[in-house]
Amino acid sequence: MASTIPDPSAQAAAPPADQAGRVEAHGIDFIPDAERHGHARELFAVWAAPNVSYLSLVVGGALILMGLGLWQALGVIAAGNLCWVLVGLVAVSGPAAGTPSQVITRAMFGIRGNRANIALTGWFVSVCYLALSWAAASLSAFSLVDKAGIALTTGVKVVVIVVLAAATLAISVYGHATIVKLYLPFTLALTAVFVVLAGYVLGHVDWGYAPRHPLHGTELWAVVIGGITLVASAPLSYSNSADFARYLPRTASPWAIAGWTTLGAYVPGVLFTSLGALAGTALDMSDPQTALETILPGWFKPAFLLAVILGAICNNAMTAYSSGLALQSIGVRIRRSRSVALDGALGVALTLYALLVSNFLDTVSNMLELMVALMGPSIAIYATDILWRRNRYDGRDLTDESRGSAFWYTGGVNWAGVTALVVATAIASQCVNTQMYTGPIARAAGGTDLSLPAGILVSAAVYVAMMRVHRPTEARRGCPPRHPTSG
Repeated sequence: MASTIPDPSAQAAAPPADQAGRVEAHGIDFIPDAERHGHARELFAVWAAPNVSYLSLVVGGALILMGLGLWQALGVIAAGNLCWVLVGLVAVSGPAAGTPSQVITRAMFGIRGNRANIALTGWFVSVCYLALSWAAASLSAFSLVDKAGIALTTGVKVVVIVVLAAATLAISVYGHATIVKLYLPFTLALTAVFVVLAGYVLGHVDWGYAPRHPLHGTELWAVVIGGITLVASAPLSYSNSADFARYLPRTASPWAIAGWTTLGAYVPGVLFTSLGALAGTALDMSDPQTALETILPGWFKPAFLLAVILGAICNNAMTAYSSGLALQSIGVRIRRSRSVALDGALGVALTLYALLVSNFLDTVSNMLELMVALMGPSIAIYATDILWRRNRYDGRDLTDESRGSAFWYTGGVNWAGVTALVVATAIASQCVNTQMYTGPIARAAGGTDLSLPAGILVSAAVYVAMMRVHRPTEARRGCPPRHPTSG
């Protein structure tokens, strides 16, 4: 008679669910303690790779084009990048809950309310950023192909875009462990290229640069605050940092998690955005790629273009990974790998349309400027909830979507979170000053864009006030968790 006792050696041979080079098995489900691994310091490279970026150069150059002096622009860069602290704070909720950000935010918005929240702030924004980043990388790839003597026909452009997307999505499909494994060498390679680039830029910098028509008074403050908002728009779009920290052991230091996440993004964000501002003192950064190529030797141009492409792949691999989790969290019942592929296909379609048919990306870019009025309140509510609950989340309760769930609240909606988000977004939208739209509060303030501070402060205040007054069921019992072994 055959034994029914499991073979311990067979169990030991079973591959882990999160291993580099293997497709990640988990999606939005809870990560058990036995499958937790890694160290907080690994998060530095995870966040550094996508921020050693050509887009940082573009933003830095844009600050000079807006009329700021060199030292004013550098101050704006240092201040705007401080919003990465919020991303670091959000990351600590991953190991506490053992689930991704898209599930943890059920605590703030309720099971049903969170689906609507993630559909907009998670999935939709991610797909738009995929198209924007792939478009930027494709232009560099087109230039590289042209330098190789290959005619840039429509068919060639399509192949280039598809190849870039395939490389990106391969990393995203393999998932978390593969991202952690690859991003350290990617960070080192990108840093090496950008250090060489910095050497050529620094040789042309006008350290005494001042704009032809210096800004003063209200006009200066309007541009400074607008610049801070522009720089901050990058970290505000990353309310998904728990996705990349959730496999860490529950015992990992929250300070280490927040610190390595923040430093990984802040340091390259400041350095390479500053490099763009420095370049703007001597070059016309309205077309950064062309401008930078004028000061680079021929042998280095291919390396520069390849670095632009690799940086975009790093950025979009993380975005596509989280967009797949977002699609699952809004109720699409497919495996994470397939959800990533589906979002990638949509991103490729938007990129092809933008580059080959219409100037669609300008519309998307302008729309994302307005999204700061939504993204600021969204990440502020998340960060506020972490502090309010003292980062105590029950991962198993968070994955329970039934009507009896601790996070069902009222009809599946936590009205504290929804009200805070709607009210703060409504107020912040009246404070924006963009090419597409200027709100009445911004006009009354002399064109000063106050959407960033207004959205963050109003959302946090409304959320805390309503949670204290109404004390939803989960708010009362969320600390400590019901399951000592799960968070």
